[in-house]
Amino acid sequence: MSLSRTLRILKKEFALGPRSPFFYYTLLLPVALTLLFQFAFGSLFAPQPRLAIVDEGASEITSAVAHMRGIKLTVLDDEDGLLRGVAANDFDAGLILPAGFDDAVRDGSRPLLRFHIGGESHAANRIVLAVTTADLVREIEGSPAPVKVELVGFGDEGVPLALRLVPIIVFYALAMAGIFVPGASLVEEKEQGTLMGMLVTPAKASEVLVAKWSLGLLLASAMSLVTLILNGAMGPRPLDVVIVVMVAAGLTSMLGLLVGVIAKDSTMLFGLIKGFGIVLFAPVLFYLFPSWPQWIAKLFPLYWIIEPVWQVSIMGKNLSAVWIELGVALLIAAALLPLIIALSRKMLAQMAAR
Repeated sequence: MSLSRTLRILKKEFALGPRSPFFYYTLLLPVALTLLFQFAFGSLFAPQPRLAIVDEGASEITSAVAHMRGIKLTVLDDEDGLLRGVAANDFDAGLILPAGFDDAVRDGSRPLLRFHIGGESHAANRIVLAVTTADLVREIEGSPAPVKVELVGFGDEGVPLALRLVPIIVFYALAMAGIFVPGASLVEEKEQGTLMGMLVTPAKASEVLVAKWSLGLLLASAMSLVTLILNGAMGPRPLDVVIVVMVAAGLTSMLGLLVGVIAKDSTMLFGLIKGFGIVLFAPVLFYLFPSWPQWIAKLFPLYWIIEPVWQVSIMGKNLSAVWIELGVALLIAAALLPLIIALSRKMLAQMAAR
């Protein structure tokens, strides 16, 4: 196999790719999904901190917060309603001010300030609300630290919904660029007869397949990284994220070649992708619903690339924490290689017979 011929074929793929509307669809879909999900569920622009207050004694704190810009205040009548709202993530935090709170602060009694924080609230919002509350109490008393601030969290530390949606967007970036682009390119070459035309030149079938795999690898890696950057999910170790994404893109591009050599025409290509779509997409659902039995997700092949992306980019872990998943992904890719070789030989034989 000649590296120079493979690179020339790859250059041709990038030169002809923009002529296809599916090429642009592959590039734009992850960006469009990011904008849609972030505006609907997350924070491309960070939401205002949401504070609920139960004020049993007309405290000056409630009045001061009401006149502040940048904090969304909700005044409630009962403690139970506040606790339910914080637990349901309707509020980032809840503050309970008992009767006589201001007077107790002024006479130095150091009353307990009950400040409840939602498990899925943004860290920045927690800091803003906690610091703002402490400053307002200091203003009432007139000296530093007049109260003991007790932070009460609800349940486990939650991952915001916007971040739980990131695997969906990354999945589409990997699937569209890694599976659809190489597969569609190979099928288009078969339909138009250009594949056979290339093979009568010194170019070999292996060089064509490697070039198309490389096309998927580069596009899927690039679009996945763009998706993670747009969602602020590159994690504390960007290099580890790049490595994980490239492994994921390599496996999906192998699946793209497999679909491409099997499909005889575009109709069959779309049928295969639609038919196996649920099998490919299934593991992503387990990140939206973490209460589901997670072992089920391991039965699906793309779990072994989505899980490392999730752990390294969203949860901030390093490569040593996901080496088993990466190893399984590489084993799956290696197992697909002889199958692709065998099917490509069958494909070439059928083309030669026609």
